[in-house]
Amino acid sequence: MSLFQNKTLLITGGTGSFGNAVLNRFLETDIKEIRILSRDEKKQDDMRHEFQVKMPQVAGKIKFYIGDVRDYHSIVGAFRGVDYVFHAAALKQVPSCEFYPMEAVKTNVEGSNNVISACVSCGIQKAIFLSTDKAAYPINAMGMSKALMEKNVIARSRQMLEGDPVLCLTRYGNVMASRGSVIPLFCDQINEGKQLTITNPEMTRFMMTLNDAVDLVLYAFEHGEQGDLFIQKAPAATIQTLAQAILELKESDVGCTTIGTRHGEKIYEVLVTAEEMLRAEDLGGFFRVHADNRDLNYDNYFSKGSKELERMEQYTSHNTRRLDVEGMKELLQKLKLFGGLY
Repeated sequence: MSLFQNKTLLITGGTGSFGNAVLNRFLETDIKEIRILSRDEKKQDDMRHEFQVKMPQVAGKIKFYIGDVRDYHSIVGAFRGVDYVFHAAALKQVPSCEFYPMEAVKTNVEGSNNVISACVSCGIQKAIFLSTDKAAYPINAMGMSKALMEKNVIARSRQMLEGDPVLCLTRYGNVMASRGSVIPLFCDQINEGKQLTITNPEMTRFMMTLNDAVDLVLYAFEHGEQGDLFIQKAPAATIQTLAQAILELKESDVGCTTIGTRHGEKIYEVLVTAEEMLRAEDLGGFFRVHADNRDLNYDNYFSKGSKELERMEQYTSHNTRRLDVEGMKELLQKLKLFGGLY
């Protein structure tokens, strides 16, 4: 018996990489129904036909709903009769959010708030909200909007009563080969005979497969309490190491060229801030950051402090386990782009 036996799961932004990974993982289990909520009818139609061919015996479990998380009234109907929600809908591309920051706010902040309201209105049992390492010490509009999304999920979790939905968060780093990420770009450049464009050879990024991302959300689903934030420990690699590993796997000699750090990028990413480490619980392969449930008694902010923060070290792509070229190649070979499963 699985956690989802005879249950209905809704995935917002479900036509994306994460939604596809969840369908591949759970469609053939004893789950009752998986609802895909998104605003892109073409991607929904493509997904419908793909799973009718790939898993015809269970494709009927997938139900499609058109709606935009920015509009509460367009989505609330999809939540009726749902047990659990994975909220993946977001604007994720750093450059587009930099040029249109209010669009990021509308989707990532207001949209996630609409999802919470729909969960409360329709009696959802638990909802997991997907965030990003760019929300930790954010320097770009995408990260800032996701950071505010996190703050709002935690704030609203404080207002939940017994019987209300449990709201939890997950935060993860670079999902390898997801739409718009650097690995497909490097592969395209190799196929076109172009040099790989490296921003900064020493820049580091966390490396996770889509399967890891699903594992993290399921861990949060199984273990999460009101307002918890979960982070999965992950290895990291420099961009130079990643590029070299791809060149070797593709048996290419196109080489690399350094173009410099782009607007809105960090040299390294942070998954757990020093401030969060004060409340973090080390669970082995994961960190759980409990919600800050202090109230609005401002007197305490002036009379009480903590010296522990000065001794805390943030968890970053610079100080986590670092992959070498061989280790990076081993991880890449798990991806479909390189003959793997994910």
